[in-house]
Amino acid sequence: MNNLLKDKPQIINIGIADFYRDLKLNHASALHVEWRPPLVNDTELQKKLFLNIDKIKAANKVAITKILAARPTLIGMDLAINVIPKMEKNLILHAGPPVTWERMCGPMKGAVLGALIYEGMAKNIEEAQKLVVSGKIKFAPCHEHCCVGPMAGIISPSMPVFIIENFEHKNKSFATMNEGLGKVLRYGAYDTPVIERLRWMKDVLYPVLKDAIQASGGIDLKSIIAQALHMGDEVHNRNRAGTSLFYRQITPFILQTCKSNQNAIDVLNFINGNDHFFLNLSMAQAKASLDAGKGVKYSSLLVVMARNGTDFGIQLSGTGNTWFVGKALVPDALYFPGFTKADANPDIGDSAITETAGLGGFAMAASPAIVQFVGGKSEDATNFTLKMYEITESENNIYQIPYLNFRGTPTGIDVLKVVEKNILPVINTGVAHKNPGIGQVGAGVLSAPVEPFINAYQEFIKSL
Repeated sequence: MNNLLKDKPQIINIGIADFYRDLKLNHASALHVEWRPPLVNDTELQKKLFLNIDKIKAANKVAITKILAARPTLIGMDLAINVIPKMEKNLILHAGPPVTWERMCGPMKGAVLGALIYEGMAKNIEEAQKLVVSGKIKFAPCHEHCCVGPMAGIISPSMPVFIIENFEHKNKSFATMNEGLGKVLRYGAYDTPVIERLRWMKDVLYPVLKDAIQASGGIDLKSIIAQALHMGDEVHNRNRAGTSLFYRQITPFILQTCKSNQNAIDVLNFINGNDHFFLNLSMAQAKASLDAGKGVKYSSLLVVMARNGTDFGIQLSGTGNTWFVGKALVPDALYFPGFTKADANPDIGDSAITETAGLGGFAMAASPAIVQFVGGKSEDATNFTLKMYEITESENNIYQIPYLNFRGTPTGIDVLKVVEKNILPVINTGVAHKNPGIGQVGAGVLSAPVEPFINAYQEFIKSL
């Protein structure tokens, strides 16, 4: 006690950072401990969790081992109706958790209408609207059919899709080809140039790529992503390196198999001019990897995060196909000139599957240049990644971050850690205009909404 009165105080500040900042301004010796109260404070749930914690830990180890062992490989292409499980001629797949036509946001409604015109099921937007309200068109989440789609995420029966196989566990995933930026279907555009581009993609891009992929014998997507992280991508909002690496691998096989020089030129120019071309492949490989970790009883790890522009939904490995849903948030983003947050649609798209697999916002430390697109400073990118280690089960054995001395990306979001530490997953995201057809109006970083995680936490523990 005597020494305590004589020496300068050594202060530990817990929780509120403003106290710590005041101490430092007054040159006090202080240590700040970041702490937040848990999102759920229920003693009965905590008792049940404590009694079952050993089997949860064992289950999570099984699930993450399967996820990390995945070997997602691009093996081919086909039309959606031919390969997607339970696809039907009158079924439209969409991003995020289930949603009815009445609750769909503007960009998703626009994309649905455009898809019906593309399919030849309607001649114009008026006919497409009548067809939808007639009840003859079914809707389902991409995730419930082994698929993923960016933004609106629309997949209709005759759209060409990539086929990705996880060679380790023999499961498959599917994704459409990326259209590029500007007025595109995934942002809800449906005018003539959008439909013409989609039909060119089906008539020219698809057969050229299908033949080239077949000739390649398969393309290891995990290897491309590992290299892309070393080259400044995080393979969600920045895919320049991933697209370039894919371009290098596929080009010799396009030249080998394509009988039309003009088609080969057009296809290569299209890929080369679209830095986001690899995004859909990045998402599909994440889906194939995470699906391998589904269905592990007692596992509290996330295998899905997805948004439909209205709702944000998650699924856990140990709770089957149950969706836990909350309201999708509007990002605080860096908006393009002429646009503000008032123009933005709530968060949308299946692309948060990348974060679920330890990429995207979880790998931002590998991509400091991304802050020029989403806002902030380069150290922010590193801090986002470091924070995500606190809510994940493991570090990735393949995806590594050079700046962090090649530390593996944080992988395997644990809903128990999210709730206990009150740290929500970070997602970097493009922002769609709330009205269909206008396109992307910005990009930013946001935290997932709290409601799905509280709901999942409570139901998971009750089910033990």
